[in-house]
Amino acid sequence: MSHNRLVRLVWGMADDNSMTDGPATHGSVTQRRTLAALILAESERNGAGAGTRLPTERQLAVDLGVSRAAIRHAMAMLQAEGHVSREVGRGTFLRRPAVAGPDEAPVPDSAAASVPGAAPGLAESGDYAPADVMAVRRLFEPTAMSLVVAWATARDFAEMDRCLRGGERAADHDEFEVWDAALHRSIIAATRSPLLIRLYSEVEQARHGRMWGDLKRRSASAGRRDEYRRDHQEIVTALRQRDADRATVAMRTHLARVSRHLLGTG
Repeated sequence: MSHNRLVRLVWGMADDNSMTDGPATHGSVTQRRTLAALILAESERNGAGAGTRLPTERQLAVDLGVSRAAIRHAMAMLQAEGHVSREVGRGTFLRRPAVAGPDEAPVPDSAAASVPGAAPGLAESGDYAPADVMAVRRLFEPTAMSLVVAWATARDFAEMDRCLRGGERAADHDEFEVWDAALHRSIIAATRSPLLIRLYSEVEQARHGRMWGDLKRRSASAGRRDEYRRDHQEIVTALRQRDADRATVAMRTHLARVSRHLLGTG
């Protein structure tokens, strides 16, 4: 990777020293997403394909001139969105994009919508109020469960399980948030509805806003993450059992809990 070019790109989008080592954090959500997109873009530019092993976190941090914490969170985003796989003792590898089987309708790459510039029109979205985001989520996520029950395939459930495992292993709030978003994205993708998936990508964009991120971070705790993990498991279990009523109730319960923690409303 070109050291000078990458450093200029990353630092041009970062705020002073917010992505360097020291008392500062590992960067804002936007900066981490920029870094994740940059790692992918440079890998593609260098001809790396599916199965290619990426440099270590330490090497990427040196190449990009950022902290290892920033690299770790960017790689967590790429893993949650299915762009890379991380294998203990072996390293991190680029993944081949999923291809729908003969019995599955093609699903738009909703993960791409969360990378800057991947979905025209969404990157310019405003920073929606968290109350507005929650109101919209509580309106249509529970009602989407019947579509998931009707159309979800074994591949969809495998992706949900992958996201559940990622959430269970998450070491901190930011990493858990990445897997939380990935799980909800995988559930909506299982509806096989291109329009609904497109609409949900706007909700995802709202979750990347500063207001949402700040409020979610302030309300976060290890105990609440455990509650969300249990909620997620209940939702996926109900969907796997093709129980639309149970899944709908589970999703409503989960979103009511999130709303209560964020906004003080049930």
